[in-house]
Amino acid sequence: MPSLKDLKNRIESVKSTRKITKAMQMVAAAKLRRAQEAAEAARPYSERFNAVLAGLAKAAAGSDAAPKLVRGSGSDQVHLLVVMTAERGLCGGFNSSIVKLARAKAQDLLAAGKTVKILTVGKKGREQLKREYADHFVGHVDLSGIRSVGYDNAQGIATDLLQRFEADEFDVATIFYNTFQNVVTQIPTEMQVIPATFEDVETEAEDTGLVYDYEPSEEAILATLLPKGVATAIFAALLENAASEQGARMSAMDNATRNAGEMIDKLTIEFNRSRQAVITNELIEIISGAEAL
Repeated sequence: MPSLKDLKNRIESVKSTRKITKAMQMVAAAKLRRAQEAAEAARPYSERFNAVLAGLAKAAAGSDAAPKLVRGSGSDQVHLLVVMTAERGLCGGFNSSIVKLARAKAQDLLAAGKTVKILTVGKKGREQLKREYADHFVGHVDLSGIRSVGYDNAQGIATDLLQRFEADEFDVATIFYNTFQNVVTQIPTEMQVIPATFEDVETEAEDTGLVYDYEPSEEAILATLLPKGVATAIFAALLENAASEQGARMSAMDNATRNAGEMIDKLTIEFNRSRQAVITNELIEIISGAEAL
């Protein structure tokens, strides 16, 4: 049975931990508001941009002059998985859910005889995947020194992907991230960015029946816009990840704070019972001594 001093030290330790988790919860709540606003503000632009690209891609479908980012390399043997996680932990299952989705994808591809390459964005994803897939790593993007992600960060990742694609290092690139829904719900998402896919996008021409003539040609416009489309998709994913991370951390720290409070209550009850037992024993010893006299 722990002594009164041990119980008192444990209570003080848990109280200190509760102060830290409460502070982290408040910081995450402040950051969440800005991150959520940024993610929600980027969604309309990203959706509209995809709709424009979808119309151009359908107009240029079947053309030999269509950009390689639309046609693909003609194979799907080599897959590049871009796993986008956080640089820090203490955010519940945020990082694990992304890694779990990427790991399942990698296992399916390897089972089908495909070649898998992995590019990690964020330290936590790299740490969780290196035990099984260290031989498949081809690069890492460190965002630890950045206070908030910007388009320049997405542009740098997109440029790296495009250069690798032009050098025929892979055939298909897929990004993995969490889509922010609310504080307690973040949805693990995978999105193919190279070659570009637009299956789920309805174009304005289909909605209104309008027919567009493009100048210059659809192929020329696509060649300019598609690299920007890759950067836009990555930027939107980074913003969704940032909001999801803060939401997950806020929820995790709230749970930790409540758990610390419950532990303090239990330890306090145990401390009071132990102190009462000590006092009772001392009284018994005094009374027994007095009676012996």
